[in-house]
Amino acid sequence: MAPMAGAGRLVSGLRRRLLVMLIAPLLLLAVLNAWTDYRSAGNVALQQDQRLLSLLPLLADSVISGGTERGERPLLMMAPAVEEFLKARPGYAAFALVDADGQVLHGEPWLGALVPTGPEPEIHSEEQGGVTWRILRQRQQTVHGELVVVIADGSDPRQQWARSVLLQVLLPNLVLIAAAAFAVGWAVERALRPLLQLKEAVERRSPRDLSAIDPQASPEEVRPLVDSLNRLFGLVNAQAESQRRFIADAAHQLRTPLAGLQAQVEAWAHAASIANPVEGRIVLRTDEVNQLRSATRRTSQLAHQLLALSRADAGAIQAQPLQQIELRTLCEEMLERHLDAATQKRIDLGLDAQPAFAQGQAWLLRELLGNLVDNAVKYTPAGGNITIRCGKREGRPFLEVEDDGPGIAAHELGRVLARFYRVLGTQGEGSGLGLAIADEIARVHQSQLLLRPGPGGRGLCISLALAEG
Repeated sequence: MAPMAGAGRLVSGLRRRLLVMLIAPLLLLAVLNAWTDYRSAGNVALQQDQRLLSLLPLLADSVISGGTERGERPLLMMAPAVEEFLKARPGYAAFALVDADGQVLHGEPWLGALVPTGPEPEIHSEEQGGVTWRILRQRQQTVHGELVVVIADGSDPRQQWARSVLLQVLLPNLVLIAAAAFAVGWAVERALRPLLQLKEAVERRSPRDLSAIDPQASPEEVRPLVDSLNRLFGLVNAQAESQRRFIADAAHQLRTPLAGLQAQVEAWAHAASIANPVEGRIVLRTDEVNQLRSATRRTSQLAHQLLALSRADAGAIQAQPLQQIELRTLCEEMLERHLDAATQKRIDLGLDAQPAFAQGQAWLLRELLGNLVDNAVKYTPAGGNITIRCGKREGRPFLEVEDDGPGIAAHELGRVLARFYRVLGTQGEGSGLGLAIADEIARVHQSQLLLRPGPGGRGLCISLALAEG
């Protein structure tokens, strides 16, 4: 159905929305986790800064004697806390004792730079040997005099976090998000599969199929939508059925008075053809009576075609059991019915019938073939030829009517099956319903009319393939 053409976009939009709604919280949690890790690392680093600050006076107290000469190294006896700090971080802990001239008396030489100018401790980070060090410097009074005491820690959690954020935070979270996106995508596709199946089931339906959809075949969340569709189908079907009943009833009611009127007109026409004008009697003019007879016949045929169209268009036809139909007998019957009309126009109406059996509704195929032959007789000029065929072609039974009349232009072939459509300039009587009725009957039989030019590009050939009986 046309409104369901956007269902693929709807399902795709639902999939994207579900993925965004499920993945966005994971991304937010990943960012929150990284921020929490950084805050935690900052708190730990602040505690380590406090610890380093507490180690500075202990390192100064570790100087137990001073040299007598300038630049002479003092003796050290490491305080237990300082010794424990240095041993606990091999390669990531260092110290230095620097004199007022910037000469390193003990410890790492590279820590001798940036001698503090005031008594307050100075703390900063510095890159050395591929390690980011947290360095504290302060002037302290020792037994050796005033020295610059330096403590360095290469295990600052903030610096470690900055280096390992990719491997320890971002990369695992990205892998988790990618895996979650795959899992969520798979789960969403599985969850939406019943909705896709419902969409495909509705798309595969014929426009004439307004039967209810089974709600139990759909997920519980979609059942209200299915119920609404079923109600809509029911309303449309009821309206269409009401229109069909109206057409059928109107056509049926018209048939009886039209039949009586036609009988009277036929009698008048017969009387007009043999009566001699007599003084004092009403004179029947033959041409006027013939015009009245022609109009009555057209009206009677229109009522019959409207009734046939209503019956052929009824959805209940598809529920009726199919019959085995002998196509040769059907063609012979149509030949006998239209032979007189063809003879009056000096048309050669022939039969090329091979034994064939098909599945279908006999009265509908009779109506279809009758309309095709009737059209051919009407529009084929005097002296023309019409052939009724049946048999098997490419393994399937078929019916065919061919004439050498004026035919139909190629650009008109797609329009002549519409109801009440007549090709402009067409000679002859007609209401434009014959081919429309035949097309409806072909659809009921799960087939379609094939219209093509006759032999040599002249005339019209209409064929219908059927299911084998």
